[in-house]
Parts: sequence; structure tokens; C-alpha cells
Amino acid sequence: MKKVVTFGEVMLRLATPANQRFIQSGAFNATFGGGEANVAVSLANYGIAADFVTRLPENDLAEWCLSELRKYRVGVENVVRGGNRMGIYFLETGAVARASKVVYDRAGSAIAEIQPGRINWRKVFRGAQWFHWTGITPALSQGAAYACLEAVRIANEMGVTVSCDLNYRKNLWKYGKTAAQVMPELVEGCDVILGNEEDAEKVFGIQPEGFDVAQTGGEVRAGEFESVCRQLQARFPRAAKVIITLRGSINANHNTWGGCLYAGGQLYESRRYDITHIVDRVGGGDSFMGGLIYGLLTYPGDDQRALDFAVAASALKHTVYGDFNLVTVAEVEQLMRGDGSGRVSR
Repeated sequence: MKKVVTFGEVMLRLATPANQRFIQSGAFNATFGGGEANVAVSLANYGIAADFVTRLPENDLAEWCLSELRKYRVGVENVVRGGNRMGIYFLETGAVARASKVVYDRAGSAIAEIQPGRINWRKVFRGAQWFHWTGITPALSQGAAYACLEAVRIANEMGVTVSCDLNYRKNLWKYGKTAAQVMPELVEGCDVILGNEEDAEKVFGIQPEGFDVAQTGGEVRAGEFESVCRQLQARFPRAAKVIITLRGSINANHNTWGGCLYAGGQLYESRRYDITHIVDRVGGGDSFMGGLIYGLLTYPGDDQRALDFAVAASALKHTVYGDFNLVTVAEVEQLMRGDGSGRVSR
């Protein structure tokens, strides 16, 4: 059976209800989320064995979180315990011209204080086919960066496919190192690289040729990013596949969504979804990655179908509240076939 391992931070998510602002809300809806945990939930939901690795304290909030992950059939037996707290993030969901806001309270979290050597990666990767991490993890601390690099190197030694989502977050790089200093050594060990139209520029200084990503007008075209894919592959030759997500933001409730995949000198493009009534876009990129890993494992040799599955899965995620993408393979494949009517299933 195919097995995927993901590694990173999972946080308590506290979100204001009904698009309320922080200043007016007297309550929060409590769930959990985090890039790599979100990917693991997607894969487990599609029937792929998925193990999530992190570090959590010994307290009731951590037990609640682990219980939630188990509920979605995510393996958590390799979670290490220690530290004093989980990270928290607060979410104010925007509407129309008002953007969403996120406030982090994650300094000193258990995973940020991790050190290399604390996780037995050879045991973790036993029987695994795939390892996934994101650029959020090495941004947390030098220790987290070292632990991630340790995992990538051991996965390479053991023949485990490695993927990363570049996921640049400028507000997280606070420990004296920049993404440009830390990320290259990690990405050199990756077989699959995912990013959006800004990640490659912010982390590696790679820009699309003859195109300003800040002037999309809500429309982002795949062909304009082929040069980004080629430059990333030239910089990191181990990567057999480079994928770019394409989000055109018309307003907080209305986005266009698609993607492109570059492999073997060929650019594959997805159809473009017009998402007019977004329920929750947090975790959209993670749902894309979960769909992509599923597609690449399930449709070997068919990069177009893998890309189409990833884009359809993440388009559906925009209709699901919370970080996790709780849709089925059948629902994704139905949308891939063009049925997006949303008619009641009886």
C-alpha cells in the first residue's frame, strides 16, 4: 500500500464566525490546521496511507488535536512529545473588497523548539513511498530547519520521493536567517516542487520573463510561468516536476483557480475554475498538493490527469469550511468530468 509522510506544524485555528471582524466578535470557532497536516488529511481521505509527523506538548489541547487527526485516519504514531505549547492562529475571514487577516501566536511552540536527532527518520520512512514538507517548517526556527534537512537527506538515501511546497511566509523568518539562505539546500533534495506566482521570486529571485505578477487583473495565464518552471528546474536539477498554482484574485469571495505542471520539457495546463462564492480559501494550496500527490501516485505517467485532479480537488476545497479538504475522490472526479452544477445528491 502506498504511504506518504508529511512533517510540519499543526496549530489550533480560532476563526471569527460569519465574516465578523476581530474587533466585533465575541467568540471563535475552534478547529485545527497546518500545511502538512492538511495534506495528510486530504490523502487519508482519498484512501492513501498518510502519516503526519510533528512535535506536540503533553496537554489536553494536543490530545484533542491528535484525536481530530485520527478521526480523519491520519497516522500520528510518530508524533514526538515535548515543549510547552501548540501554536495558534487567529483568522478573520474577509468579504468582497475586505481581505482576510491572519494573526499568529506560535512563538515558542513545541515544533519550533525541535532539534535534529529527535525523530527517528529511518523508522518513520520504513515502507514510505513519499515525503512532503513545506517552506513554513524551516521558517519556524534553525532547529526546525535542521530537522527538515535531516528528513530530506534520509528520504533521499532511502529512495523516498520528496516534494515541497515553497510556501514563502515573510512574517515567519525571524530567527536571523532568510529563506534565500536556508531553502536552497533543502530544495536540492526534492523531486517535485510546488509554488505559486510569487514564491519563486521571493525565495530564489526567479521571475517570469516579460510579465509582472502584481498586474494580473484577476487573470493568471499558465504559459507566462513556463519560464519560472524552467528556471527552477535548472537551479534544482533533481526536480523532475515543477508545478505552479495560478490564482487570479478578483475579490475575497471571487477567485479564478488553475495550475500548470512542467516535466520532461513539456508544460501541462489545467482548466480554469471560476470560484464565485468562496467559503474558505485557507488550505487551498495544501488541498492542491494533496490532490497532486494522490494523482501522481494513482495515475503514474499521466501528468495531465494528476494536475487536473489537483486543481479540481482544490477548487472544491474553496467550498469547505476549515483547513481540511473533506471531499471524496468521486466528487473530485465528477468535477473533472465537468459536472459542477452542485445539484442535490439524492
